[in-house]
Amino acid sequence: MVTSIVNALGAGSGIDIKGLVTDLAAASREPKVTRISALVTANQARISAVAQARSDLVGFADSLEQMISDGSLRSTPTVSDESVLAATARAGLQADKFAATIVVNSLARAQSSYSGIIADKTAAIGTGTMTLTVNGVAKTITVGATNNSLEGLAAAINASGAGVTASLIADQGGSRLIVKGATGAANAFTLTADAGADPALAAFATDGGLAVGQSAANAEFTLDGIAFSRASNTIDDVVPGVSLTLKKAAPGQPVDIGANRPLDLIKQTVSDFVDVYNQLKKSLQAASKMSGPTTGLRELERELQGLASKVLTSHGSINKLADIGVSSTKDGLLSVDKTKLDAVLASDAGAVEGLFNPLRDGTHNTTTDPGIAGILDAIRDKAVATDGAIGRVEKSLTDKNKTLVDELAKVETREAAYKARLEKQYSTLDVKLNAFKATQAYLEQQIKLWNNSNND
Repeated sequence: MVTSIVNALGAGSGIDIKGLVTDLAAASREPKVTRISALVTANQARISAVAQARSDLVGFADSLEQMISDGSLRSTPTVSDESVLAATARAGLQADKFAATIVVNSLARAQSSYSGIIADKTAAIGTGTMTLTVNGVAKTITVGATNNSLEGLAAAINASGAGVTASLIADQGGSRLIVKGATGAANAFTLTADAGADPALAAFATDGGLAVGQSAANAEFTLDGIAFSRASNTIDDVVPGVSLTLKKAAPGQPVDIGANRPLDLIKQTVSDFVDVYNQLKKSLQAASKMSGPTTGLRELERELQGLASKVLTSHGSINKLADIGVSSTKDGLLSVDKTKLDAVLASDAGAVEGLFNPLRDGTHNTTTDPGIAGILDAIRDKAVATDGAIGRVEKSLTDKNKTLVDELAKVETREAAYKARLEKQYSTLDVKLNAFKATQAYLEQQIKLWNNSNND
């Protein structure tokens, strides 16, 4: 009788209320959290794959663009006498498009004038206005009470915006005013004292005490016998693709200029281009094979697939990568036929160079001759734009990740509430169980009393 009552009331059952609540809450929470966490992990893998594809594409385009912009793939100018002039390449120079002979007869010079008066730089020199004229443009120079000194006059000239520089040099215990213009005959200047100015200012006028140390002059030279005159010793508009710097006059001394083509580097670049393209292709394929929005990257894959057959220059017969031995394999990668590349370089190296270093002149521009860098840059910019293949996929995956994170937070909130309800319910049960046990103890006591009474 006692045993059955004890069992019914659970006495001595050792129920762990806290552990029971924990286990029940975990049984409800873990499958939901595991499912969402798996989705988050898969989505993060897609994000990483797309990020790798973006990095490969941007790095591919940027590195090629850098090589071209820094002149690595550009023909290099050669000069027979670098003591007379120097030459640097600009975009579009190609070795077989240029060779010439230059004779430098005179260098461009800037007018330099100096004052005959040597004075304390802070001492008064007289007040009034002066007129500084350069290439027909007049500027008013004012010397007043606040700047009545050599220092003040120099500062006023420099502040005029006339393109003339004034400075003071120490000379025999005082200072001398030096005024210098820009190179070129047209940049000769005059500085005159206006009517009403203190007579002392005439000492700093070109028609008074300001002597000419050097006259302004143009550079005079010939290119293949044709005479040229330029205001600067740096000349960018005579030789296509070349910037010339004249160093000294050498009348009657011809200087030959030409160009060397970096054939070995061009061949290496073609090989590197194929290798990097294939790495990019593999990263795109890996991302595209994943389920979900990443399949949108196939649009970019298809665009890159046509790169070998894309027209890059206006050359009649060698204007595509395919023309120099670059072709697609059956798995969508690129390969290079080095024998064909060598043959094309031997027959028309300029056309091959033009694929990477396209001509730039009156008829060749970024539209007619974009070059491989121009095409690749356009593909990159389109793909990473907000509405581009990579841009759209990245946005979709980012939105998906946010949705999953929000969903996980909601699950955690709901499960925390569920656990709180369980704790409340089982706490109530625990109270009732304690009451039952108290009743049980009372009954046991009464039963013992009954038994004792019966035995008596």
